[in-house]
Amino acid sequence: MKPAPFDYQAPGTLREAIDLLASNPEACVIAGGQSLMPVLAFRLANPSLLVDLRRLPGLGNIAVGDDGLRLGALVRWRDIEDDQRLAAAHPLLRAAIAHVAHYQIRNRGTVGGSLAHADPAAELPGVAVTCEGEIILFGPTGSRTVRAGDFFTGPLSTIRQPDEIVTELRLPKWPGGRRWAFRKYARREGDFALASSQARAASALAHPSSCCSGPFGQVTTMR
Repeated sequence: MKPAPFDYQAPGTLREAIDLLASNPEACVIAGGQSLMPVLAFRLANPSLLVDLRRLPGLGNIAVGDDGLRLGALVRWRDIEDDQRLAAAHPLLRAAIAHVAHYQIRNRGTVGGSLAHADPAAELPGVAVTCEGEIILFGPTGSRTVRAGDFFTGPLSTIRQPDEIVTELRLPKWPGGRRWAFRKYARREGDFALASSQARAASALAHPSSCCSGPFGQVTTMR
């Protein structure tokens, strides 16, 4: 199948993008397109306008600082894999992203697109929740910060409003000595996870109250 006809705009500023979304309730944001384009091809969504974020400045940055890690919405999976700082700054994130689909998709898929799409089998939402991240949204009234655990309301569902754009994911600073693990189970390498889990603990001898795990995947009932 082919997508239904739609108009296309690639604004040069974040405010222009928000104005386009606010003026057209049937508009839809596109970043890397790795989740959206298959949905359009099967006509599971029929937006009248696609607002492309690729020209927006400042959304493709990765910042590592004393307050933690900041990932712009247009940061691609390949950017995370190639950033050597993240081996120490956030090893769990780097390990999880290495399991995202295939390299062709990792060349295009984006942080903002994955968070907004909220696929229950996707790696990044699980990392964001497990690591108590924060998601920054920008809309007509300005920006707001939402805990990752509150952002996702169900499969393919978030609290993001139609006229808001995900602009950034913030992850707390990775402490020294933290232990972590990531496991993914799929029929084939690169497939969506049937089941997967990630966990972190303050140390090898950490009290259970300081540990956190985040299961995700397509299977809702384990047998």
